[in-house]
Amino acid sequence: MTAPFAYRDAMLFAAKPKPGDKVAIVSASGGLPEIFPAPYELGLERLRGFGLEPVEYPTTRKLRSTPQERAADLHAAWSDPSIRAVIASIGGDDQLTVLKHLDPAVLRADPKPFFGYSDNTNLLNFLYTQGIPAFHGGSVMVEFGRSGSMHPDSERSLRAALFSSGDFELAPGAGWTDRNLDWGSPEFGTPEPELFPATDWTWYGESPVTGKLWGGCLEILDWQLAANRWMLPVEQYSGILFLETSEEMPAAETVYRILRNFGERGLLERFQAVLWGRPKAWALGNELPRPDSDTYVENQYAAARRALSEYNPDALLVTGLDIGHTDPQFVLPYGGHAQLDPANRRITVTY
Repeated sequence: MTAPFAYRDAMLFAAKPKPGDKVAIVSASGGLPEIFPAPYELGLERLRGFGLEPVEYPTTRKLRSTPQERAADLHAAWSDPSIRAVIASIGGDDQLTVLKHLDPAVLRADPKPFFGYSDNTNLLNFLYTQGIPAFHGGSVMVEFGRSGSMHPDSERSLRAALFSSGDFELAPGAGWTDRNLDWGSPEFGTPEPELFPATDWTWYGESPVTGKLWGGCLEILDWQLAANRWMLPVEQYSGILFLETSEEMPAAETVYRILRNFGERGLLERFQAVLWGRPKAWALGNELPRPDSDTYVENQYAAARRALSEYNPDALLVTGLDIGHTDPQFVLPYGGHAQLDPANRRITVTY
């Protein structure tokens, strides 16, 4: 039975796992390990290389599971005292339907670090409303299961987020790509992705900002706002908003309209700064050639600037971060703190 939903203010910071600990692998969005075992098995192998013992659940490799079944797996993972972290296998498109089956009391009884992004923004936000910090990033099939080897920046960030609790300085990725390798290809696992040269962030504003991080995948937050069931009252938001877009590659006008909705709700003005992830501008089935992909990225950044100029012109904006659907990917502490230093072009997060 689901307990009455209640918003929480006090954050319950969970202890980090240690090498040798068990970690739950869940498919609370889509059970893609059933049809794409290669990146999933590679991701499990890499987790074991981190010294962690992955534990699977009935829906982890089940493509068509019900929201109730997936909620039961989450309850089981949080209820098992031997499980010291929970990691998403991958994203999907219907995790929103799982939330109403979750019992907040079960999740709060033994807070554990949760890692995920994309459709897992639903669960990240749900945990945030319950005062449970989590981590935006780090899926088994993508970052851990990357063909060839893990990107060193992703690995460095994931190790720090999993095992440490101190400050971590973000940096522009040392070479990046948004080109997918086909998970169904017999060659998957061997070739290294080809990387583009590193690019710097772009800063708009000069005032330093320190605050709590909230945000995630823009399209999923749009669904959250539409459902209007798992959101805090607007006045309870403040700090630093971080946003990024998915492989569905929403048009710049769509991005602007979503942000406009944020603004009309009074949400966009609540934040002192906005971090914007490097947009994914290429996907299987939508392979934009360069310079078309470069134009897509610049148009999205322009949409963000336009919305902020209308609803929060004093906010600091930083674009081009390797967060979310990026390779490499830096993990952000969801509900944790960040320091933005425009004068020295530095961003520090606390894991």
